[in-house]
Amino acid sequence: MYLSKITLDTTKRNTMLALRSPGKIHGALESSFAGPRQRNLWRLDKLGGNLCILLLSESMPDLSGFCDQFCRSYGDAQTKAYDGLLARTETNTKWRFRLTANPVKSQKKAGERGKVLAHITAAYQKQWLLEHCVQHGFRLAADSFDVTQSKWYQFYKGDNNRVSLLAVTYEGVLEVSDEDLFRQTLVSGIGRGKAYGMGLLTVMRLQEK
Repeated sequence: MYLSKITLDTTKRNTMLALRSPGKIHGALESSFAGPRQRNLWRLDKLGGNLCILLLSESMPDLSGFCDQFCRSYGDAQTKAYDGLLARTETNTKWRFRLTANPVKSQKKAGERGKVLAHITAAYQKQWLLEHCVQHGFRLAADSFDVTQSKWYQFYKGDNNRVSLLAVTYEGVLEVSDEDLFRQTLVSGIGRGKAYGMGLLTVMRLQEK
């Protein structure tokens, strides 16, 4: 596995247009790989005062074309091996984490298919993650993490299919409860909207006092 960090040039018109429609970013990222299109995880992040993309992929990307469109230079993309970090995420270890996800619920009516609705309050957004953490191999306490951002994306997929997605960013501290399941979560992501920059969970080792 590989983790790439790409610093975007927000003075470029191409970049600003793509930021309004995450599907364009997804398509450009997928074009950085040879062979069939994949579902690589990615996320927009503010890092060191810059707007960046984090990209997790099974194979090494060629980001030169992406950088031509959305960056100042090819030097704005760095890729590192990710397997070493995966190996260190052992059961009962604690980590600082960041996750941008699409927390939703299904509202069902008799005789109808359930309608998917976003959780729009921070309390329900936090509850959604608390309810999903165990099945993804980690534990959370209600006071160990917060919702740090909530942002709506509205764009068109194709000519007439209007898409509305709520991207919610969580940050805090988690504890690994099942290392195999947790590593699969790091690789596969959490929740819906993965093609649109959601689902990528990243961790940094917690330095305990």
